[in-house]
Amino acid sequence: MCFNKSGPVQKGKVETLNAKHVLVVEDNFHLRRILGGALERRGYTVSEAATGEEAIVKASNENPKLILLDLTLPDMSGIEAARALKQNPQTAHIPIVGCGAYFGSEGREQALDSGMAGFVQKPVPLRGIEAVIEQFILLET
Repeated sequence: MCFNKSGPVQKGKVETLNAKHVLVVEDNFHLRRILGGALERRGYTVSEAATGEEAIVKASNENPKLILLDLTLPDMSGIEAARALKQNPQTAHIPIVGCGAYFGSEGREQALDSGMAGFVQKPVPLRGIEAVIEQFILLET
């Protein structure tokens, strides 16, 4: 299930985006490749990072349209990484969707308070990943 500050997000028709670059931040190599591959098959350009520090550097250098961020990383929590990204003027505008398996309502609240646009409960639904992501991407006009 997917959440934003208003609660559960309704799935609906999504529009095609001009730029579809997503940074997938996940320390589990296999899950990172599964998510990245699913997005690439749906027409996204995907960058990958295995740590929070790597995510911060890649986001600054690549300016993705969205960051899909694991909440449990080896060097820092996803919440700490999100706060760092939101404090950086180069990356503050990028929507971040947190992903976690063990976070209840308190964890979702912390994720949203860190500046994340939303939260996806693991396991991430591969069939609906495009709809989940496109609900949070900010279209540049």
